[in-house]
Amino acid sequence: MSFFPGNDPEPGDAFACDAIENLIIPRSSDIGGFEVRRALPTRQRRLVGPFIFFDRMGPAVLRAGEALDVKPHPHIGLSTVTYLFDGEIKHRDSLGTELVIRPGDINLMTAGRGIVHSERTPENLRGHPLSMSGLQTWLALPDDKEEIDPAFAHTAKSDMPLIEADGAAGRVVIGAFEGLRSPVPTFTDTLYVDLTLEAGRRFPFPAGHEERAIYILAGQLTVAGDTFAADQLLVFRPGDAITLEGGPDGCHIMLFGGAALNSKRYIWWNFVSSSKERIEQAKEEWRSARFDIVPGDEEEFVPLP
Repeated sequence: MSFFPGNDPEPGDAFACDAIENLIIPRSSDIGGFEVRRALPTRQRRLVGPFIFFDRMGPAVLRAGEALDVKPHPHIGLSTVTYLFDGEIKHRDSLGTELVIRPGDINLMTAGRGIVHSERTPENLRGHPLSMSGLQTWLALPDDKEEIDPAFAHTAKSDMPLIEADGAAGRVVIGAFEGLRSPVPTFTDTLYVDLTLEAGRRFPFPAGHEERAIYILAGQLTVAGDTFAADQLLVFRPGDAITLEGGPDGCHIMLFGGAALNSKRYIWWNFVSSSKERIEQAKEEWRSARFDIVPGDEEEFVPLP
C-alpha cells in the first residue's frame, strides 16, 4: 500500500563521488505521528532494478489508542515487500492469507493480474503504545510475469543467510550477495541486503548487479571520501566497484537493485503496468467491485482516488 500520497522526493546537494549517479532526499509526510519517507519513484529516478517504490516507515511510536489500519486495497503488476525493524503488522489478502509479520521476516506478496490486501495492527497489540519501523518496497514484475496468478510467500528471519565479518553484520534478504543466497523467490535478478557497518569499517559493494542503490537508515556512510547522512538514497553508476565505509557513528544501510526492466513501467496509485490501458482496466475493475474480497476484512475498503 502507498501509505501517503506524497510528492516527489527532492534531489540532494552536490557531491564529489563520480560513482554516484543520483542523490535523493526522500520527501516525508506525517500521518498522525507516523512519519513515512518516500525515496522512489522520483522525477530523476523512477526505478532501481525492479524496485519501483521505496518507503521508509518510521521509526515512530503509535500512542495507546492509535493503530495502523490500511484498509483492503488492490494491486496489479508488482510484488510488495514488507520488511520490519520494529513492531508487528497483520497481513490479510484475497488469497485467504492471514499472518502477522514480525521484525526481520519478509512478506512477499505478488499481485500479478490482481490481488487485494489489508495491513493492520494486530488485535492483541491495540490499546498499547507500539513502536513501528520498517521498509515497504514494490518490485515491478518483468514483462512476461505481469499477469501471472497472485501469490504470497513469507520467509522467516532465521531462514535468511547472515553476513558476518569484522565490523560488518547483516543478512541477505532477497537475491544473492557475497556468495550467499536468500530463499525468497524472485522473478528477475534482485538484490536486497540489510547491512550494519561499524565506524571506519570498509566493505565492498561489487558491480555484479546491473543497477544498485543504498538507502541509509541510520548513522553516516562514507563513499570515496564523501560522507552521507541518514535518510538519503544513493544510486550508483553501473559497472563501478564501490567501497563502503562506516561513518563516525557507523551506519545501518539497505543495499538494493538488480536487473533493469526491458520496457517502461507506468505507476498509478497501487497499480503498476507496462500498459496504460491495463491500468485503466484495473481502475474500472476496482471501481465496479470486480476484484476479490479479503476474507475476515470485508467491511471496509480504500476507494479509488
